[in-house]
Amino acid sequence: MTNRGTRPDAALPGRLSRERVLEILEERQGAAQLDLAGRADAGSEVLYYLAAEGAPAIRRVVAGNAATPAHANRLLADDADEEVRAELARKIGRLMPDLAREDGEKLRALTIETLETLAHDQLPRVRSILAEEIKALDCVPKTVIRALAFDLEAIVSAPILEYSPLLSDTDLMEVIATAKATQALTAIARRKFLSANVADAIVTSLEVPAVAALLANPDAAVRDETLNRIIAHAEIIRDWHQPLVMRVDLSQRAIRRIASFVGAALIEVLGTRHRLDQETRDHLNRQLRQRIESGEEAQRSEAEVAAEVVDEARRAGRLDEGFVDAAAEAGRREVVILALSHLSGVAQGTVRKIIQFKSAKPLTALVWYAGLSMRLAFRIQRFVMKLPADELLPAREGVGFALSDDEMRWHLSYFDVPV
Repeated sequence: MTNRGTRPDAALPGRLSRERVLEILEERQGAAQLDLAGRADAGSEVLYYLAAEGAPAIRRVVAGNAATPAHANRLLADDADEEVRAELARKIGRLMPDLAREDGEKLRALTIETLETLAHDQLPRVRSILAEEIKALDCVPKTVIRALAFDLEAIVSAPILEYSPLLSDTDLMEVIATAKATQALTAIARRKFLSANVADAIVTSLEVPAVAALLANPDAAVRDETLNRIIAHAEIIRDWHQPLVMRVDLSQRAIRRIASFVGAALIEVLGTRHRLDQETRDHLNRQLRQRIESGEEAQRSEAEVAAEVVDEARRAGRLDEGFVDAAAEAGRREVVILALSHLSGVAQGTVRKIIQFKSAKPLTALVWYAGLSMRLAFRIQRFVMKLPADELLPAREGVGFALSDDEMRWHLSYFDVPV
């Protein structure tokens, strides 16, 4: 018989085991903690307790709660759960703009310490979330911004390099000088109000995607001489053709030079996008007529085009490491073969055999014999020979040749190259 003073819980069975009683208590406690973890009015002591003692799912909610006290945030920055740290990284950027208005120096110090800890988190994902959150802020410590800007993971450094107002030209030039990834240079090339000095440094790198991004950036200051250097290499790098044509700061001379190697469609764009003098207009019309009437681009073989490009570079004094590097980056196999043949004095057929041999060591020896760098040898392995990662031969200590001189002579002798 039911006691009228009690209300039976329809959700519970008539008799409970001790284990089930404990499970119910734990479930209800967990639900209550989860509710408190997300509340702004839960109180600092409660939120700190949940940050220290709560289950992972509860700590994640505490990490995302804007009301969580600074000392609890600092505790969560070292949490073993990746998702807790990721949630904290999403929130911390939103706290920074208001931090300057807080009176407590200890609060500010704890928040900055939390930020610095996340900036050095062991997981790139956590660091990249933080970078996205603070990329446009001017109220974060410069040390944090530099740590993220120089991060070896592009997903971390790229947002900071593209957007942070705290990076000076000196910082950007330092990144360019030490950058290991093309994505870092490309991110810098997209910055608003990019200075001419930084633009020069990007062009000097001859990284194809970065220079393409620079050309496409209307806010980048590019000197005339720098633009001329780009045009000098652009004939063999198709990825630069369209962004070059779309530049609004082209001289009449530059327009005529570009028209000599871009396709018919882009010649038409040059004619409609830019104000042309009569000489330039006549030149474009002649170039366009040649493309349409002779179908020259489609009829010429890759070898013929490569021979013409290399010969022109040789006559212009541009047949150097930068030229070969740009050709390699663009995957222009025939251009690389002919250029290496000219620079090394090794017969074209032998150079072609070395490339087709698909082995990094004889190719490296050939580049050395031509008086070029190990950096170039590595890029030819990647972009022309397309070797798998486990077959690539990297530089010794970042710059030096990976083989001894005797080893390289031996590999060349295998192909009957006299050394």
